[in-house]
Amino acid sequence: MAARSAPNCHLRLEWVYGYRGHQCRNNLYYTAAKEIVYFVAGVGVVYSPREHRQKFYRGHSDDIISLALHPERVLVATGQVGKEPYICVWDSYTVQTISVLKDVHTHGIACLAFDLDGQRLVSVGLDSKNAVCVWDWKRGKMLSMAPGHTDRIFDISWDLYQPNKLVSCGVKHIKFWSLCGNALTPKRGVFGKTGDLQTILCLACARDELTYSGALNGDIYVWKGINLIRTIQGAHTAGIFSMNACEEGFATGGRDGCIRLWDLTFKPITVIDLRETDQGYKGLSVRSVCWRGDHILVGTQDSEIFEIVVHERNKPFLIMQGHCEGELWALAVHPTKPLAVTGSDDRSVRIWSLVDHALIARCNMEEPIRCAAVNVDGIHLALGMKDGSFTVLRVRDMTEVVHIKDRKEAIHELKYSPDGTYLAVGCNDSSVDIYGVAQRYKKMGECVGSLSFITHLDWSSDSRYLQTNDGNGKRLFYRMPGGKEVTNKEEIKGVHWASWTCVSGLEVNGIWPKYSDINDINSVDGNYIGQVLVTADDYGIIKLFRYPCLRKGAKFKKYIGHSAHVTNVRWSHDYQWVISIGGADHSVFQWKFIPERKLKDALHIAPQESLADSNSDESDSDLSDVPELDSEIEQETQLTYRRQVYKEDLPQLKEQYKEKQKSGTSKRRERTPGNSIRLHFVHGYRGYDCRSNLFYTQIGEIVYHVAAVGVIYNRQQNTQRFYLGHDDDILCLAIHPLKDYVATGQVGRDPSIHIWDTETIKPLSVLKGCHQYGVCAVDFSADGKRLASVGIDDSHSIVLWDWKKGEKLSIARGSKDKIFVVKMNPYVPDKLITAGIKHVKFWRRAGGGLIGRKGYVGTLGKNDTMMCAVYGWTEEMAFSGTSTGDVCIWRDVFLVKTVKAHDGPVFSMHALEKGFVTGGKDGVVALWDDSFERCLKTYAIKRAALAPGSKGLLLEDNPSIRAISLGHGHILVGTKNGEILEVDKSGPITLLVQGHMEGEVWGLATHPYLPICATVSDDKTLRIWDLSPSHCMLAVRKLKKGGRCCCFSPDGKALAVGLNDGSFLMANADTLEDLVSFHHRKDIISDIRFSPGSGKYLAVASHDSFIDIYNVMSSKRVGICKGATSYITHVDWDIRGKLLQVNTGAKEQLFFEAPRGKKQTIPSVEVEKICWASWTSVLGLCCEGIWPVIGEVTDITASCLTSDKMVLATGDDLGFVKLFRYPAKAMTVMLQGRMKSATPLEPYQQIFAQCLESSLICNKRNPQLMRVIRHQCFFFSVVPFEGRG
Repeated sequence: MAARSAPNCHLRLEWVYGYRGHQCRNNLYYTAAKEIVYFVAGVGVVYSPREHRQKFYRGHSDDIISLALHPERVLVATGQVGKEPYICVWDSYTVQTISVLKDVHTHGIACLAFDLDGQRLVSVGLDSKNAVCVWDWKRGKMLSMAPGHTDRIFDISWDLYQPNKLVSCGVKHIKFWSLCGNALTPKRGVFGKTGDLQTILCLACARDELTYSGALNGDIYVWKGINLIRTIQGAHTAGIFSMNACEEGFATGGRDGCIRLWDLTFKPITVIDLRETDQGYKGLSVRSVCWRGDHILVGTQDSEIFEIVVHERNKPFLIMQGHCEGELWALAVHPTKPLAVTGSDDRSVRIWSLVDHALIARCNMEEPIRCAAVNVDGIHLALGMKDGSFTVLRVRDMTEVVHIKDRKEAIHELKYSPDGTYLAVGCNDSSVDIYGVAQRYKKMGECVGSLSFITHLDWSSDSRYLQTNDGNGKRLFYRMPGGKEVTNKEEIKGVHWASWTCVSGLEVNGIWPKYSDINDINSVDGNYIGQVLVTADDYGIIKLFRYPCLRKGAKFKKYIGHSAHVTNVRWSHDYQWVISIGGADHSVFQWKFIPERKLKDALHIAPQESLADSNSDESDSDLSDVPELDSEIEQETQLTYRRQVYKEDLPQLKEQYKEKQKSGTSKRRERTPGNSIRLHFVHGYRGYDCRSNLFYTQIGEIVYHVAAVGVIYNRQQNTQRFYLGHDDDILCLAIHPLKDYVATGQVGRDPSIHIWDTETIKPLSVLKGCHQYGVCAVDFSADGKRLASVGIDDSHSIVLWDWKKGEKLSIARGSKDKIFVVKMNPYVPDKLITAGIKHVKFWRRAGGGLIGRKGYVGTLGKNDTMMCAVYGWTEEMAFSGTSTGDVCIWRDVFLVKTVKAHDGPVFSMHALEKGFVTGGKDGVVALWDDSFERCLKTYAIKRAALAPGSKGLLLEDNPSIRAISLGHGHILVGTKNGEILEVDKSGPITLLVQGHMEGEVWGLATHPYLPICATVSDDKTLRIWDLSPSHCMLAVRKLKKGGRCCCFSPDGKALAVGLNDGSFLMANADTLEDLVSFHHRKDIISDIRFSPGSGKYLAVASHDSFIDIYNVMSSKRVGICKGATSYITHVDWDIRGKLLQVNTGAKEQLFFEAPRGKKQTIPSVEVEKICWASWTSVLGLCCEGIWPVIGEVTDITASCLTSDKMVLATGDDLGFVKLFRYPAKAMTVMLQGRMKSATPLEPYQQIFAQCLESSLICNKRNPQLMRVIRHQCFFFSVVPFEGRG
């Protein structure tokens, strides 16, 4: 278990060495607190020179490449690269996110600038058009957008003296922009004869419509309006990369290494040549400059930050250094001192003090450096070079001891033996050379067993063995110093390794995620004392595992900051710190290790803010730390709502149909039938995979959902009204605080959320375009103006809407694990909570984004799965129900207490004015006081407590409760079994609505002369329903297996039921007791039919392609119909009871003589002349027209003909019930029936529909049509046709 759970220790970022100077400019500023803000890798850094302390902003997921400071110099805006880059506006004091701006740019954000009053922010993208966007950053709303230029834009600035004016510059252009309303209009600068057309690198705006810009040749161009009026030639001797305007004037910095100060009229004040100072060097290039008072900040191309005091301009202070060019790979730690050594492709080796957070030594080499090692006494430093050589330096003065070149390819790894005798040098040519240290690094041996480049080395504690990893993932062992390969596993079985940096081996099996490349993990280092392992990978993530990590899929804690691949990671000599280095970002990160015993004192580090789950300091998943998932929750997590064909695909299918019609011969369409159907009653409630979806309306009616229908149920009149605006399954429902509006979210490729009026049943708003596959949770804000929604896409996106305007306010990735509930804070509309698999997360709105913080459980609990959540009596208090039956009480993001509430998961929770009510899998409703300290009363849902006025029968005692709501003096309860109950506070329980449960409902039969019907389902129940105004379940029987079909005998006294295991039974239709049963087949019984008249014979069709014919009186099988090539789908008898019509899954229409089952061949023309007792077939000339032209897209799963042979009803996979005139010849109807009967149902489940024999004939008694779908029964009334289809 230990190896499979995440460690209980923690890493905290303490220091970052480096500064992003390459490919960036104007990214270094003083804040109002006189701190310095800049960025490196994916981290925003706020450095206090007085305290020598750093704070970090880690809200980005990739390289930061642009930065702007708010005019008040407290807020900072940073932009990143990436496929979906975003801008973060954050507070430099608290380093917390204020706003997130996203979903506009692609590739990256190159430039940022605030306007004069700081209300607006302009950004420039790295897309092909270099798009310019203006934002209302507080609201996260884009105000205007326009293409910037065809070539790269390097700088952009607001004209601080002319409102709504901007200037941008870049490759051979400068543009002057005007913002009018939401229109952003550019005018190109006119160079004229005053200056050459060239690349402009930076700019600053001044009074009187003047703009100053720095050019590639070192000149400064002065613009009046859009015209170039003069040039200041030779301002710098090379390109001017940065220009900064301040109260004193202007500061410019260039590639020539000089800083020039200018007054407000751009007359020169002074020049500072950094190359000539003590810290200067040839080739120094200035990329950023900031002038405030008598201090100047300078950032260089080589990742240095200088601070210059103007009156001591020749003595700049170097406050930050870092590596630059190429990649950073080499990392080693001193064996006895808090020192770290790094080496890079920039040819420099540097020694850093981990205590003072400073560079203490540097030496430039002649070749790029790829690896480093310090010997055991800390005297020698070995460096492996990219050209195949290695150099040994003395640590104390960085002088050379020896330089050896025995290889031609890069040296990727080297290590000293624990006794200091040998140095092992691993090369990319797949060899490892052994050198004797005392022999002045004479070659002593060679290891040649690998077939790929050497990646990692480790010595045994006694220096007798060496283990290696190579690029093929092979782990090999060698005997030292000769280098002979050890193939006998017994020899190395008991070897203790002095260090563990290998990525392959039994001890580190668990660090590898599934489906990863063998080179994804670049570095590992084991901490034997703390029994913890740190890894670095290609995705910029540092991870902590337990050590040893033996089993695949071990859990971990992860840390983000590096923007790309992390090339190396090491523990310090005393295990106080972890040092990591980034390859492309050139940065060195120093992490403080907080062991388990000190973690309680460091609670402030736990709730790391994040924009995405991957930015969290928490473990990615701690599945092993908690009990197994409850069976119901496990079943629910396996559900998928993705379809092959969605209802919104129908328009495209229609176009395909029209194209085929053009090319084919057109036939006259027949008129639609003279009758239509109207939805009258729905039996069922969606509780098996939904929760908290049942409420009282303002006037005391009950609103809930089932299939694609929103239902409003009047319990006094036992009637229903329907919202039919959805075209696919509804998965969630929320009610407005005033209880007059409802929001429902559905399944779909681009799923929609409908807000509709419960009184008029009309839509008020439809929200689309932000989710994929479906919407699983919705909730209104307390003022009813906003709506939060959660999608079922892979990242479970969370969206905050202004639903009346149909406007998306904010969006964020929720979690990679399923989210069950979203709840908005009733006190602060910008806050909300989500809960789901192994997590609860607290969110606050930040402009166009949402900032999430995982709930911190500490030692009070475990990362349980949360099934429901509500807010309490203050904005900081929240409560969540867990899968183990506990209620967790949260203050802010911290767990403060747990209370045992139920036996099994707490599925639903409702907040009252002075308390709470909960419901769980144990079938108990519990009332609690306002602090969850005392349970005031419980109600057990039992059959014995049912009131006489109940509309049906409770299937079982203590059904799993999925929804709870209070109102009008009652408690409303929804169960997993599809039941809705009303609990009186005095005790009695009234059953109002019920339906089938899990699995699918296929079996449907109508009584031959009574207004009742029977259904059978995968939930192993057979049910009898009353179709009269009582609309209740009359009887129910539990079966041993699920069923797929049923049929009443012609006299209505017997009921035959086909089961999923290949058996069938006949039951008394009144008592549902068994009369007889048979089990002759192994596969599903798909259809069952009594012969007409006396019902002498029973035809039983199965999925193993046979139809058995039984004599009902003798209870014997008298015939078998053979010859079908696929499973049987439909069976019909002729009126004489002598002939069977059969449909199969291979779309065969077959005929068999009864009762012997002999196959018959009947011409299609003759089939039409046969009088059939029933018609449920979907094949044949008589019903060719029910099939769309593109028939493979959807299946017609059911049909039924009225007794007058005039109207044929069908049901299909896309959820439509359609009516056709009979016979429905080929090409007589459209792809989708344009009639009232085209009611949306559940597309991805097949359906079965059957009509009452007299139901579709006008003026007959009980004109009704029944239709069953999954857990619900739909009851339609026949009405006169209201219009032409």
